[in-house]
Amino acid sequence: MPKMPRISGKEMLKILALFGFEVIRQKGSHVVLKKKTQDGELGTVVPMHKELAEGTIRGILKQAKIEVDDFLKAL
Repeated sequence: MPKMPRISGKEMLKILALFGFEVIRQKGSHVVLKKKTQDGELGTVVPMHKELAEGTIRGILKQAKIEVDDFLKAL
């Protein structure tokens, strides 16, 4: 399992935008994103922290159905 780089919530939003996600709303420090697919809609939540923990990054990728390798290539 590759080690995840430490990135901010703002950087995560930019990467998810590359995969077609759009910001729907923000409540406090959490931003909700959605993407329309053939199977319906995918959604994920990104906390706007200075640095996201590795587990948080993996959880966001799992919700967004993005492979770790694809994520690392987008960096």
